[in-house]
Amino acid sequence: MTKWSKRTNQVHAGTRRSQYGEVSESIFLTQGFVYDTAEQAEARFVELGEDEFIYARYGNPTVRMFEERIAAVEGAEDAFATASGMAAVNAALVSMLKAGDHVVASRALFGSCLYILENILVRYGVSVSFVDGTDLDQWKSAITDQTKAVFLESVSNPTLEVIDLKSVCEIAHAAGALVIVDNVFATPTFSNAIELGADVVVYSATKHIDGQGRCLGGVILGSEDYIRGTLEPYMKHTGGAMSPFNAWVMLKGIETLDLRVHAQNETAQKLANALEGHEKLSRVIYPGLASHPQHDIAMAQIGAGGTMLSIELAGGQEAAFKFLNTLELFTITNNLGDAKSLVTHPATTTHQRLSDEQKVTLGISPGLVRISVGLEDSADLLADLTNALAVT
Repeated sequence: MTKWSKRTNQVHAGTRRSQYGEVSESIFLTQGFVYDTAEQAEARFVELGEDEFIYARYGNPTVRMFEERIAAVEGAEDAFATASGMAAVNAALVSMLKAGDHVVASRALFGSCLYILENILVRYGVSVSFVDGTDLDQWKSAITDQTKAVFLESVSNPTLEVIDLKSVCEIAHAAGALVIVDNVFATPTFSNAIELGADVVVYSATKHIDGQGRCLGGVILGSEDYIRGTLEPYMKHTGGAMSPFNAWVMLKGIETLDLRVHAQNETAQKLANALEGHEKLSRVIYPGLASHPQHDIAMAQIGAGGTMLSIELAGGQEAAFKFLNTLELFTITNNLGDAKSLVTHPATTTHQRLSDEQKVTLGISPGLVRISVGLEDSADLLADLTNALAVT
């Protein structure tokens, strides 16, 4: 499928058809697989053929269709689907690390990612250093020849910092470190992470890939050597595989991913343009705005502002809560990437476990609201936002 565009690959890549010649992909709801002979079973446990399976924890035809499709879209050699986005983040890191290894990570991360780095990895003897992801000098100082891996969000959650991925990859590779990128906010539609040098790309498929709030899922993409040699043994023996039903939902979601994300991006840009400078807001954070500190990097790296924006209400948490409670179209939830427009108050939800000092450092103020733009009419969404701001 390498000759086709991303949009075409989102519809066709990885398709497997049974003897019935179905149009929509089949759901193979089975835990195990049978063998014609004992010899065939023995051979399959030694080495799997291209379209052979042993056990659903190791692989499944429906799950494999999803893996091959998202790999074709991302431009990766291979992929492994997981039960959730955080299962993907955890496996991508833990599968390649051991006691004594060193990891350098950007400081601006989703709360659960920070928990894995700060609480889980260090418990098993992995040292972790945090840097301001937008400061290349800090990356250069922190990464040494002892660094095994670098971890970052290409666009951070929730303050939308955009990291110069190409430069970070060059710094890391010069020291022999692998680069793992959580690319959720960039989405597979706008992603150029592998072209820019990333070794491993991670998605929460729960977000834009499903795109309609139905199922959990995650996926890890990289070279065939990494996916099959490093990651797959870890996943086989620890579980965390994606269910066939969820994989089928993701296959259906990815068919419309390009259309949805482009529409959401267009609306997000309109909202950001309209809200910038509003008297009730101290900040509008959106990579598509020229005022964004990394606007030029975002345009070169992603080519769009994305589907997410954040606003900071000048009146702090009280104003933010009143704003959230007044909205009619926007739904209060901690998810993102949905067909419905969603709002979150990070300081009291997704990042509530952080200390006040950490929140200040990351720019997660009491007045900050994260907005995930959906597929509703842009004029309706803007009216809802401005009406809510008027009463704060």
